Amino acid sequence: MTKGFDAARAQQRWQDAWDTAGTFRADTASTKPKRYILEMFPYPSGRIHMGHVRNYTMGDVLARYRRMAGDEVLHPMGWDAFGMPAENAAMERGVHPEGWTRDNIAAMRAQLKTLGLAIDWSREFATCDADYYGHEQALFLKFMEAGLVYRREAYVNWDPVDMTVLANEQVIDGKGWRSGAPVERKRLSQWFLKITDFADDLLDGLERLDNWPDKVRTMQANWIGRSRGLNFRFEIEGRGDELEVYTTRPDTLFGASFAAIAADHPLALELAENDPALAAFIEECRRSGTTEAELETADKRGYDTGLRVVHPLDPEITLPVFAANFVLMDYGTGAVFGCPAHDQRDLDFARKYALPVTRVVAPEGEEGTPIGNEAYTGPGRLVNSEFLTGMETGAALAAVIEKAEAEGWGRGTTQYRLRDWGVSRQRYWGTPIPVIHCEACGAVPVPEADLPVELPKDVSFDVPGNPLVRHPTWKHATCPTCGGKAERETDTLDTFADSSWYFLRFASQPADRPFDPAEVAAWLPVDQYIGGVEHAILHLLYARFWTRALAKCGLTDVKEPFRQLFTQGMVTHETYRAEDGRWLEPANVERCGDALFETGTDRQVTRGRLEKMSKSKKNTVDPEPIIRRYGADAVRWFVLSDSPPERDLEWSDAGIEGAARFVGRLWRLVESATDSADAGRDEALTRGVHKTVAAVTEDLDALRFNKLVARCYELAGLIEKAKPSADRVAAVRTLVQLTAPAMPHLAEEAWAQLGGDGLIADAAWPVADPALMVEDSVTIAVQVQGKLRDTIEMPKGAPKDDVEAAALSSEKIVRFLDGKPPKKVIVVPDRLVNLVV
Repeated sequence: MTKGFDAARAQQRWQDAWDTAGTFRADTASTKPKRYILEMFPYPSGRIHMGHVRNYTMGDVLARYRRMAGDEVLHPMGWDAFGMPAENAAMERGVHPEGWTRDNIAAMRAQLKTLGLAIDWSREFATCDADYYGHEQALFLKFMEAGLVYRREAYVNWDPVDMTVLANEQVIDGKGWRSGAPVERKRLSQWFLKITDFADDLLDGLERLDNWPDKVRTMQANWIGRSRGLNFRFEIEGRGDELEVYTTRPDTLFGASFAAIAADHPLALELAENDPALAAFIEECRRSGTTEAELETADKRGYDTGLRVVHPLDPEITLPVFAANFVLMDYGTGAVFGCPAHDQRDLDFARKYALPVTRVVAPEGEEGTPIGNEAYTGPGRLVNSEFLTGMETGAALAAVIEKAEAEGWGRGTTQYRLRDWGVSRQRYWGTPIPVIHCEACGAVPVPEADLPVELPKDVSFDVPGNPLVRHPTWKHATCPTCGGKAERETDTLDTFADSSWYFLRFASQPADRPFDPAEVAAWLPVDQYIGGVEHAILHLLYARFWTRALAKCGLTDVKEPFRQLFTQGMVTHETYRAEDGRWLEPANVERCGDALFETGTDRQVTRGRLEKMSKSKKNTVDPEPIIRRYGADAVRWFVLSDSPPERDLEWSDAGIEGAARFVGRLWRLVESATDSADAGRDEALTRGVHKTVAAVTEDLDALRFNKLVARCYELAGLIEKAKPSADRVAAVRTLVQLTAPAMPHLAEEAWAQLGGDGLIADAAWPVADPALMVEDSVTIAVQVQGKLRDTIEMPKGAPKDDVEAAALSSEKIVRFLDGKPPKKVIVVPDRLVNLVV
């Protein structure tokens, strides 16, 4: 708490005032320009952390500023409430996931409200509300009607401990991201959404998202992974059938030394029936890492199937066929040819299994240079490639495709790295997939009138796995088509589905449908979306797909959900380790000079590097006691200061104390302004105020929050130096307005103290007068023999004679000349005077 300003009292007073007045309720019917500000909604873990504080403060500053600038602002909050942590808590604590989740929501809501966020809480919801997920089920059925949903058997990443499917991104070093158990490859019937139908549109649409960070657009483009290549067929020697292969480098075919198939390729499975060693290799591959990143870094291993394939460009050449652990069945055809000289993965494999390495692409001057331990992947001309020799790689690629199509053994093809979205999850705490399985009728959609299909409350988590499968009654149903006995789908939707349309529900919340198209059109796309770069691919890509799918179903005209995206940096803190290797919390570390000790002991502590705040390394700072000690405004001010918002912010005690000092400093300016004599003018101060208003407005429009802080410090310094005057009082009022989005409680208290009308949250944003931003005076350098000896202040555009006279009358110049008149005086208007002696 800052002396002179009662932060706790002000927070409660003004938060109550905003709630009573409904200050931040968004009005869709308003005729003001609409502005939708949204931060990615949080998972209700039970505690907010400094990352939350920084993220939501940034969005809040923008929302408050846009309201003051005259916009109708929608700034909502909700909870991404489904997911495995709640089920794990149920198993560990013997509680129900819903109770645990609701308690966490209540705790986090209270914590966030202490920050004074300008949230329209009337629109709050959690994705575990039956009302919300019932509408999600309705949208799923619309997608089914449109042919965007299908079910098929597929290999999945199976966590044998959590007993559920994991996305590739949830497999870390071959283990489940939560359980740590080795992941298995398992074949299951899964529900899929046809995101690949929108691959080109999703990719091409990135070019129009010029208000997104380039790195995010690049990440999405790479994830979609559009590539032009050749689909062709190898003849399998002695079998009379063929092996289909996809390649993006058909120009390197004369460098091929092997073919490789995925461990779960149909050909591998067929051969394994009579080859126990191959069957064992396949089983080992299923237990290994499954992400592309892991496959790239893992030891490249293969099993020679004994088969050989005929080279399509030279029938005299045959290549061995390996089952390999680095080939993915769900990319291309699940089969590749290896060109070791020009692909590092293939080169590692060839060296391991003593396969030929033939250079077929070379830059100028290296045609005869052999390949060492590094594959050459750059451009060049073809060598050792018969009719292709001498061609540039692009021309050679086109020539091979043309030949393959003319001779009928291949075709030019566009492929995508993107796979259809598998949305089935074998867990309880998620949205039930609204499908009923009937032996006679197959998979039948739940009638819309029967939605929502609610989760049963009476479930047991005594054993791992999905309790919906074990429930004695819930899964039993009547077929909507034939009236016969049937069973409900017991899989629930991937929780990414919940976050793929929540921003639409914030904008429009009719009871009888997911949203009203006209209301959505009034607010969408989101004008400013703020969140971590860790969501750059899946969440943002799925949200972009979902809006396109809705548009295809005729439910909305919105295709791109987020007009502008900002990815904020993390909050970091030093890490500390005790002598025995334990991680220590900052609160348990004392400083003595440059040395660190465990609190209350003589045991030394080792300082580690700055890292993202995390519970595992105990370098977190709990916002709650910090807010109690320094006040919400000081905390908000600090997380905006120092670092540009896209960069990491180092948490420091000195930083928060400095922010608290500025709270006190600003309050003292307010108190001195109310005591100032209301007389006199200060034109220089007024010009400084208008320059600051213009600069801060520009900074806020560009999300340069740290510069807002710096400019307010500068203006405070100008005011402190100014003498009492009406202009000084006006300057303090303007400074309070400029800080209001960042320090709303202090600003409201100060506004009331200064006699402002109503709430400062409703006050107009100050506007800079261009005429008052023009300098009336200039600083002119006075040189003697080309060396600077003094400066003088003169009216801008002053006559040369006046400037010369002022320079010659300067005390420093008079002293320097010592009574000797200059031989010549050179005046450069508004810039300098040079005296030649």
